[in-house]
Amino acid sequence: MPGTLFGVGLGPGDPELITLKAARLIAATPIIAYPALPGTESIARNIAATHISASAHEIRLDIPMTRDRAPAQAAYDLGAARIAEALDCGQDVAFLCEGDPFFYGSFMYVHARLAPHHTVEVVPGVASVMAAAARAGLPLTARNEVFAVLPAPLDDKTLRGRMESANSFAIVKLGRHMPRVRALLNELGLTGRAHYIERATLPDERAVPLSDAPQSAPYFSMILVTKGADPWL
Repeated sequence: MPGTLFGVGLGPGDPELITLKAARLIAATPIIAYPALPGTESIARNIAATHISASAHEIRLDIPMTRDRAPAQAAYDLGAARIAEALDCGQDVAFLCEGDPFFYGSFMYVHARLAPHHTVEVVPGVASVMAAAARAGLPLTARNEVFAVLPAPLDDKTLRGRMESANSFAIVKLGRHMPRVRALLNELGLTGRAHYIERATLPDERAVPLSDAPQSAPYFSMILVTKGADPWL
């Protein structure tokens, strides 16, 4: 019988936010796969480290972060082929993914390659947006309000329009886009309603009003904005 591929969401970084199901599967699965930036430790593996069996075989996928998508796609092709070989030999594989596998998760690229011909089960995890809201103490949306998740690399016109149409929103993938995102929020008069969170739930996390945020931001950071249409009372 072919093995099963488990796409395991690990949550935003705090190992205590791994679900019971995820912890059980990681401990019991003989092959553990995970992504990493070339030349660095895998964030996903570090989150799950205490649950990985000493006897587990590991498949590391070195995924380059470049504007050209071709190198990353080639890396996913190679990783999926290695995982498929194990599945075809009857071995289960747990693919570790920070956050939730289907919310900007690296697992979706492996899923697209393997799901048509293999049994796949997805284990959801705590998404970074939910973790950031919790750490900032900021309710995101209520009743009939519209909440949006906006990638910072969107062009200015599109980003401004989405900001204007949503009642509350998260801006993710800040990185080098931080200065222009701040400028757009300031133009719309939303700086006072914006919160900045980086590395949510990790020991070096920062959660402050946007006005107190640094001028530059790491990739693992976001801005949460609520316009205050509903006071949640």
